[in-house]
Amino acid sequence: MPLLVMKFGGTSVANLDRIRRAAKRVGVEVAKGYDVIVIVSAMSGKTNELVGWVGETSPLYDAREYDAVVSSGENVTAGLMALTLQEMDVPARSWQGWQVPLKTNSAHSQARIEDIGTDNINAKFGEGMKVAVVAGFQGVSPEGRITTLGRGGSDTTAVAFAAAFGAERCDIYTDVDGVYTTDPRICEKARKLDKIAFEEMLELASLGAKVLQTRSVELAMRYKVKLRVLSSFEEQSDEAGTLVCDEEEIMESNVVNGVAYSRDEAKLTCLSVADRPGIAATIFGCLSDAGVNVDMIVQNISEDGRTDMTFSCPTDQVQRAEVALSAYKEKGELNYGELVADTGVAKISVVGIGMRSQSGVAAKMFKVLSDEGINIKVITTSEIKISVLVDRKYMELAVQALHDAFELDKAS
Repeated sequence: MPLLVMKFGGTSVANLDRIRRAAKRVGVEVAKGYDVIVIVSAMSGKTNELVGWVGETSPLYDAREYDAVVSSGENVTAGLMALTLQEMDVPARSWQGWQVPLKTNSAHSQARIEDIGTDNINAKFGEGMKVAVVAGFQGVSPEGRITTLGRGGSDTTAVAFAAAFGAERCDIYTDVDGVYTTDPRICEKARKLDKIAFEEMLELASLGAKVLQTRSVELAMRYKVKLRVLSSFEEQSDEAGTLVCDEEEIMESNVVNGVAYSRDEAKLTCLSVADRPGIAATIFGCLSDAGVNVDMIVQNISEDGRTDMTFSCPTDQVQRAEVALSAYKEKGELNYGELVADTGVAKISVVGIGMRSQSGVAAKMFKVLSDEGINIKVITTSEIKISVLVDRKYMELAVQALHDAFELDKAS
């Protein structure tokens, strides 16, 4: 039988009524002749509640027990979904990660998938099961302990299953009806895209778009898994949602296809750093060891053998960066004058595969921001994206102005 993977996020299974609605969608695909693997998240808000309980019980918790607790939300949803499908006379059963098995490494709370066994589920399909309801977000370590894949890990689970089982498509059901040119809450002219290339979606996800988890898009691109993002609250057609696919499947694309933003950014500058070989390795090795997620990096022109090193990171990692760099300075491993932190910035990015073949995008972006009186603090580019740091108070204005300037409300 042809196989589909269908993933339902927390808002799509937030209560029994929504689980019934999701189960009806699964039943429609079964009636079309598909075997279906359903990946479910915990009910909306449940994981946060479980994480809170762990924190109250043990501030310095055992990560293995943390995973045992927070993975339980998905188990509840999987069981309820299987029961609902059985009430609809659809042969279904629930599966926890260890039963599949979905094997991961031992990095609890941030585990990476190493292998997905297909024999157990395929055997049950052979016996007449039509739907395997799998608890997302979880797996089993080499030591036999439950692991979790990090927040948003159910998306990764779904794509990994689609790759492992050779699914025809992976449908991600969520509370939005597709991928938009930007956040509709900020720009009312935002337009839903019918198709978007893997590379564009990966950039948008990594730059702040919340529709898909970055790791899930990476997996889909690597294994050529067709992804479709759909709303679980609207009537569906075969053309509904947004298809995330190979660039070759998109006939024509705008030069810029999306504007992304990240609100919680900070800009840090190490002033008067020695300008010598290895200094960047020392600074960013220190930050890496401290678990600081560095993004944009700029080194100023050297003067009198000293230079300034600027980088960005999430605002909630500023203190960690300050402590790590200060410790290196005290030990004499790093010499700098002062560390200046600006926690009032936002990152704005334009993304589009059309940038590869058309010049002038950067000039246009900078002119638009200049016309709006928005000063650019840091710039970074790749083949298909341009990102800038600006004062956070101008974030919404910048997004709206760029969306208008690149005419993203119009289809290509």
